[in-house]
Amino acid sequence: MPELERLHAGHAHDNTAARHDHILARLRAAGLGALADLGFRGLDDDVLDPVIVTGFHTSRTHKLTPGQKTANRVLAVGRAPVEHGFAHLKNWRILTKLRTNPDRSTRLLRALLVLTNLEVNR
Repeated sequence: MPELERLHAGHAHDNTAARHDHILARLRAAGLGALADLGFRGLDDDVLDPVIVTGFHTSRTHKLTPGQKTANRVLAVGRAPVEHGFAHLKNWRILTKLRTNPDRSTRLLRALLVLTNLEVNR
């Protein structure tokens, strides 16, 4: 998909960007999993051993069962600290000012998320 390489961040759908970057294969190779929002629904079709876990989708014709609602709440609780941390990083515009090796930036972002969550939960 050469057209994706020209797109700026946020210009591609979550699933399209994840497929382009081979996120599913990379998570499997590393033995990791991910909690994701409904934007990633349909990315991981392995029902028995999913790597990317998304919530359940409701519609006018398909109402959620109490178990599905509970599963969505548990997923939201797991994702909330990370979402809040990234929201703070976006507000501080840390990611636009970062000019370093990607290996260092990963460690730096992890540390910033930990510190952010500690500060927010004071």
